[in-house]
Amino acid sequence: MNWITSVFLFALILNLLIELWLNVKNQFHIGLHRDKVPTDFASIVKLDDHQKAADYSRAKLQLGRLGLFYDAAIILFMTLGGGFQDIYNLWAASSLDPIWRDVAFLLSTLWFLSILHLPFSIMSTFKIEQQFGFNKMTPAKFASDLVKQWLLGLALGLPIIWAVVSIMNAYINDLWWLYTWVVWMGFQLILMWAYPKWIAPLFNKFTPLEDGEMKQRIEALLERTGFESNGVFVMDGSSRSGHGNAYFTGFGKNKRIVFFDTLLEKLSPEEVEAVLAHELGHFKHGHIKKRLIEASLMTLAALALLGWLVQQPLFYSGLGMSVESPAIALLLFMTVVPILFFFLGPITAIKSRKHEFEADAFAAQHVGSQHLISALLKLYRDNASTLTPDASYSAYHDSHPPAKIRIDHLKALQNQ
Repeated sequence: MNWITSVFLFALILNLLIELWLNVKNQFHIGLHRDKVPTDFASIVKLDDHQKAADYSRAKLQLGRLGLFYDAAIILFMTLGGGFQDIYNLWAASSLDPIWRDVAFLLSTLWFLSILHLPFSIMSTFKIEQQFGFNKMTPAKFASDLVKQWLLGLALGLPIIWAVVSIMNAYINDLWWLYTWVVWMGFQLILMWAYPKWIAPLFNKFTPLEDGEMKQRIEALLERTGFESNGVFVMDGSSRSGHGNAYFTGFGKNKRIVFFDTLLEKLSPEEVEAVLAHELGHFKHGHIKKRLIEASLMTLAALALLGWLVQQPLFYSGLGMSVESPAIALLLFMTVVPILFFFLGPITAIKSRKHEFEADAFAAQHVGSQHLISALLKLYRDNASTLTPDASYSAYHDSHPPAKIRIDHLKALQNQ
């Protein structure tokens, strides 16, 4: 055991203990408040709906708790247990060109890891979501989506992995990490641009929003706020889930506004306009660009760190590998970095909640707080979102403010 192994195990155990503590604390807190609807929500959320949300949240926490142990076991098995080394040995015995051998090693390992996590996806969809009435997915559609995801992953992953491995092999003693960053960022931007038109329709049907009051309100809001899009579309979210949502997708002039059909069924035109105004607030405050820039800088820093680690024999041996290669270094890095830097998650969540408050303020300015409040209350109720999360768990994990804090903020804006 070297210092790499010690740091890795310490971070893994510490992360596991923190997540377990927060998980149990949140489950207990939600259960403690299960039998009484918070006063601020009593007018729209019935006790049965509140209890359903509590039970739904606790069921997901129980599965998540099991997943914490399962994920830790998989990571230990694949690294110190020799799983990665065994897969590499299989490809090393082949007659493939070294670069294609490394590409095959990475793709097959990532596919194997997706297989290992498949049971939890199945339990989430066909046990928890089914139990609480949200699942609309059939086993056939689930299997079809899975095959599409694998084929799409192969189509997109093969060229980018080949490019990265080729760069690493050609410039391993030079600035390979900088060249890789340039290629990776270009690939990400292309994906953002292509996603709405070429990728998303592989899984869902998108139809233009029909003429009517809702479309008129949306177009007036877009004109009022100076936002340009490539259309407003309705997605058949009900074909897979009963949850409602809305989002922006795309890049540059290829941006789309997408509403789940389940959302449009539950909200009034005024409430849909308010939800859209909130999403527009993210763009007007530059949140999307800021997150993209921050992510790109983090990626650059991570690749620079990998540029040093790839030259360190202890990095390989400390994580269960007896062979050194750029492809192995890349895989080990992708595996251990989320563990070593788990503390960045809460920092990201804090910034995200700040952005949500800013987007709410933008919506309140342009359409008023009242309809956004009523829309959020319906979404909390219909999506079975708990109204009483534990404060520590929420601060550590949640990208959105807790329901009460967010509603109180909107009410304060309304009274200004």
